[in-house]
Amino acid sequence: MSGPSSQYFSRTPAVDSAEQEIQLSLADLELQFTTDRGVFSQSRIDAGTRLLLQEAPHPTPSMINVCDLGCGYGPIAVSLARRSPATSVWAVDLNERAVALTAKNGVANDCPDIHAVVVDSDGSAIDGTPEDVAALPTTQFDGLWSNPSIRIGKPAMHHMLTVWLDRLTPSGMAWLVVQRHLGADSLADWMTAQGWATTRVCSRAGYRLLEVKAR
Repeated sequence: MSGPSSQYFSRTPAVDSAEQEIQLSLADLELQFTTDRGVFSQSRIDAGTRLLLQEAPHPTPSMINVCDLGCGYGPIAVSLARRSPATSVWAVDLNERAVALTAKNGVANDCPDIHAVVVDSDGSAIDGTPEDVAALPTTQFDGLWSNPSIRIGKPAMHHMLTVWLDRLTPSGMAWLVVQRHLGADSLADWMTAQGWATTRVCSRAGYRLLEVKAR
């Protein structure tokens, strides 16, 4: 998944940059984001991300480290950071342009300390601040929020989730939003079979919100 491409889950988007501004209004937050071509859902906050931010639990101050897996331009990471300023928020993605936008959007929304890191498919840190690149391999997460890229294919999806769900602390939890017609129910069954107890929190607009416990 490295190399030039127009796909948002590629390392370096081949399409030229064309930044734009969008807004996200939630019951407790008003946020503004810079987006760009070559990143996921560049023109709007997609319905799955909105469902996750509206219905999944918020991070709590007792959570030391939390993760936004597949951060895109950062709506989940920024929301997590604003909702729990004492928590260290890590935002990871394979897409270099997306990670740069997340860092930029953190600053713009008064949460400049988001740890935005470019990662490889095996979870290795590729780019970020030297401190974040050094710290990520040994960081475990009390919570993980994600609108994962199902379109990368089932084997790649299973590999990605295995890498990152196994980085939850023993009491850690993950919340994933997945489109029903793209296999949300079969994914939930697979995670449960692998030892991550998975339950459906709610469904809306064709999406399932899944809660996943560390194994």
